[in-house]
Amino acid sequence: MLNVGIYGGSGRVGTLLIKNLRDDPDARPAIVHVLQGIEVDIPGVTITNDIDTLIEKSDVIIDFTLPEGTEALVERLLQKPKPLVSGTTGLNGHQQNLMIELSKVAPVLYATNMSLGIAILKRLVAMTSEKLRDFDIEIVEMHHRHKRDAPSGTALTLAEYAARARGLDLNKVRVSGRDGNIGERRRDEIGVFALRGGDIVGRHTVGFYNDGEFIELHHTATSRDTFAKGAIRAAKWVVGQEAGLYSIDDCLGL
Repeated sequence: MLNVGIYGGSGRVGTLLIKNLRDDPDARPAIVHVLQGIEVDIPGVTITNDIDTLIEKSDVIIDFTLPEGTEALVERLLQKPKPLVSGTTGLNGHQQNLMIELSKVAPVLYATNMSLGIAILKRLVAMTSEKLRDFDIEIVEMHHRHKRDAPSGTALTLAEYAARARGLDLNKVRVSGRDGNIGERRRDEIGVFALRGGDIVGRHTVGFYNDGEFIELHHTATSRDTFAKGAIRAAKWVVGQEAGLYSIDDCLGL
């Protein structure tokens, strides 16, 4: 039985991880890390606010928190390596580098989105971007009012796939704001925009627009359960891997 440590157990996805693992035949929620209280009933499972205790009692850790929380976890894992699955978005350069350093001593799977649909959408975006080079690319993502980072990590990942397929540096062509008399759209520009409101779990649209026609690729998450199940699948897979930095594509064999 795989002992899974959940980092961020009181969050939306953390709660779903606990519920799914309680019914899983191959893995169980061995320990849950929370900073405050937790509303889910999990008899027999250790609850802690100590990262070292979490690491000690886990075969693999699943992290869905905020960037500063992930940073604190990874800093401790560098001293006590364990396999890690993280879906935290909005990481800065330093936090990303910490993840890379951890991957040198432990298997790490990092994904801005754990869903199978997004994994396939990335491939479709890359193919369409390459084949329709004269089409303008615009990406719009919609999330609930509580999401802190913008654009979403998933939107930026989709934009990266689109840019790479055309041999472009996303940092040089991405536009995430338009206001005033800004002039005509540049040829290689990739627009990435965020909408926030209500309880929207997640919706991403990648549009390819040309004179006389356009194509839009959509993905809508109707439940966070898809992220939780994807993370559990990833955790079962990553524990059997050597040290390295993996993506959800590696887990799914794409």
